[in-house]
Amino acid sequence: MTNFKYPGAEKLKKDNEITLLFEKGKWRTCGNLRIIILKDKPTLPVEVLKIGVSVSKRYFKKAVHRNRVKRLLRECYRLNKDLFREAFGEKTIAMLFWVSPEMPAKFQDVEAQFIKLCQSNQPQKKS
Repeated sequence: MTNFKYPGAEKLKKDNEITLLFEKGKWRTCGNLRIIILKDKPTLPVEVLKIGVSVSKRYFKKAVHRNRVKRLLRECYRLNKDLFREAFGEKTIAMLFWVSPEMPAKFQDVEAQFIKLCQSNQPQKKS
């Protein structure tokens, strides 16, 4: 059975982890979603999967709208956690961003972009 929780241990909160992520991470974009990822390496050990979300005040002036988009992003991760782990690995820190001034019309739009972002990173299977 899949675990649909988003516990505090999976939330990216520490300043030093966020700074490291921005210094060494790799960017990927799909539609209005951007993600920065830092995978576990011998020189940069990452213990567990951690993910954070962010929405710029430049695009959404009102906190109500920013919080709505952040809730949608967290929900996408929570429901598609297995797909995310398959694509990016178990020991990864990442941060999701919404980079459009348009409010997403519905959750399914955000989820479709999230799934496409995860699938674009998966290694291609040889037949």
